[in-house]
Amino acid sequence: MHTTITAALAGNPNSGKTTLFNNLTGSRQHVGNYPGITVEQKEGCRLHHGQGIRFIDLPGTYSLSAYSVEELVARDFIVNEKPDVVINVVDASNLERNLYLSTQFLELGLPLVLALNMMDVAERRGMLIDCAKLESLLGVPVVPIVARSGRGRDELLNALLRVAAENTPPQPLHIGYGADLEEALRDIQPLLAGCDTLHHLYPERWLGVKLLENDSQIIEKVRACSPEDAEKMLLRCEEVALHLQRTLEVYPEAIIADHRYGYIKSLLRQGVVSSSQVVDRLYTSDRIDRVVTHRFLGPVIMALVLFGLYTFTFTFSASMVGWLEQFFILLNRGIDQAMADGPLKSMLMSGVVDGMGGVLGFVPIIMFMFFGIAVLEDSGYLARVAFMMDRIFHFFGLHGSSVMPLIISGGIAGGCAVPGVMATRTLRSPKERMATLLTVPFMNCGAKLPVLTLLIAAFFSSHQAWYMFLATVAAWVVALCAAKLLRLTVLRGESTPFVMELPPYRFPTVKGLLIHTWERTWQYIKKAGTVILGISILLWALMTYPGLPEQRTAAYESQRQQVESQQAGNVDALAATLLEIDAAQATEQLRHSFAGRIGTALEGISRFAGIDWRTNIALVGGFAAKEVIISTLGTAYSLGEVNPEQAGSLSQRLAADPKWNPVSALAVLVFIMFYAPCFVTVICIAKEAGSWKWAFFSMAFNTVFAFILAVLIYQIGSLLYLH
Repeated sequence: MHTTITAALAGNPNSGKTTLFNNLTGSRQHVGNYPGITVEQKEGCRLHHGQGIRFIDLPGTYSLSAYSVEELVARDFIVNEKPDVVINVVDASNLERNLYLSTQFLELGLPLVLALNMMDVAERRGMLIDCAKLESLLGVPVVPIVARSGRGRDELLNALLRVAAENTPPQPLHIGYGADLEEALRDIQPLLAGCDTLHHLYPERWLGVKLLENDSQIIEKVRACSPEDAEKMLLRCEEVALHLQRTLEVYPEAIIADHRYGYIKSLLRQGVVSSSQVVDRLYTSDRIDRVVTHRFLGPVIMALVLFGLYTFTFTFSASMVGWLEQFFILLNRGIDQAMADGPLKSMLMSGVVDGMGGVLGFVPIIMFMFFGIAVLEDSGYLARVAFMMDRIFHFFGLHGSSVMPLIISGGIAGGCAVPGVMATRTLRSPKERMATLLTVPFMNCGAKLPVLTLLIAAFFSSHQAWYMFLATVAAWVVALCAAKLLRLTVLRGESTPFVMELPPYRFPTVKGLLIHTWERTWQYIKKAGTVILGISILLWALMTYPGLPEQRTAAYESQRQQVESQQAGNVDALAATLLEIDAAQATEQLRHSFAGRIGTALEGISRFAGIDWRTNIALVGGFAAKEVIISTLGTAYSLGEVNPEQAGSLSQRLAADPKWNPVSALAVLVFIMFYAPCFVTVICIAKEAGSWKWAFFSMAFNTVFAFILAVLIYQIGSLLYLH
């Protein structure tokens, strides 16, 4: 066997699938997106016994039904790409629930290897699993592993090579679904045999089951293949669904799920699972949950955890941020000394170094933040956050599943609104989904983090962790209140029930934490080095051209000559006066530029919130991407900086500017948190909502709401003399 084997890793969320992927591939992996969607695609490779293996880490999913984008991605990849082997990662300590997905793989007749993960957890719970017995009953290799430590990895790879070498996938599993559904399947299958385009992709019986489950994607495929037969099949499915409603008050999907679980129970009762002792105790995870998810203690612990995350981030990143700031200051000085004055020098210093330096200077903060979030995620605590938040979500008219899109978008800071918007697909209720989709942009995504950090460091440096914690709380409060408003007005309707599985607590592996931290940090750096760099240079051009009229330039030159003749004997006074003239000229030139004209025009309104014309330029740039706010502020405030020897970091420049104070900084901070989402998120909202009107509504509503808040903060703060 010489060609590279493709192996897809599939399994339930929290089954340890990504941990296994990291263990198998190490640093030999890369991250992208599946074509046309924002679901993350991870690929990695390794050699085993001289054979190259390409691993694909599929999104975590509980089933292969078309209920969410993750389920569709996993199913489409397996069916269309036809990997040589599917490694189904199963949580051994929760075998019955995890085998539900396995039965669906078996019904598809896939070349399958069952990786029985977390055997150590199962053993601690007193569970004895006979892997050989399970293997003989299922007809596919079953390998016990502990992904976290690497136990069983070689045995798993050996089984993978054996299955790939056989080249004969197993016969599709046949599960009986009761007299009513079996009769319907017998009527449907002959009609499906005529669908040649689907016949080579899916087993006929599996297609029939999906039609009975009312799977929208399969229904579309069958209609496209044979419209006339499709209507007959769908009519037959509707008949059996109505019959089950009348007789049993259930839908076919429930009957199918019951029979699959019945099949799994029959497997496990044939000596597959036994206990080494009578387990009459709470598992460790359950004991911890009694405290961590307690009705009153749980929220307090959650608040302490979040505050601890921010304290850890700012404490350990402070020195590294300072080093980077000094590096960019020295780089600017080097460019100033090495190059003659001109547009290229200005672009490099103001557009690239000051613009990009402002963004890249926050890489240490982002890195430590992502590391802390990875600890919470890999340990299983984030799932508890979702569980606890569900208790209050119903009051605000949202579903418990809305928690994860909000967290993904930056509910614990550092996420992104785009995958958060995409994650709303998991919500079944259209109104709950729309309310979640519209409130997702209120979270503090990774793009907002550097901006918030900049302003907090400049004006509230003695309480950075507190202000970041309060910013997170404010984002949640505003998002929930906005959701309540939407659910009481344009999106009225009852909340649907929420059921969630809590994974066991685990000690995160150092390797896994480092990989997760590096992946997310590298994505931030790449974005800074591509999109943000391009926008920074574009905005520098808009802030530089068309330049001052000749008569104004001549007037400043005449003023310099006059000062030089009057103060020729006083070197220090002459230098100071010339610097003032240069700064005045740079400021007037910025005002006269295309961007300056826009910022000045908006100042008539923005001044009520304490936002000046330079900041307006940055906020307009933020419509493209929130990270651009920092690079634009860096450029706007460096264009008036004429002495590189006295140049400081952007936070120092803002703190020294007379137009800025803690009150105006707080108003700007709140406005940035809540005004219109970035352009990519707006497009994503339009796509997911199926209409641009919701995207425009999000932009207008968020911006007006943010401006009202900023005005209130600035006006009340100014009246109370808080600055």
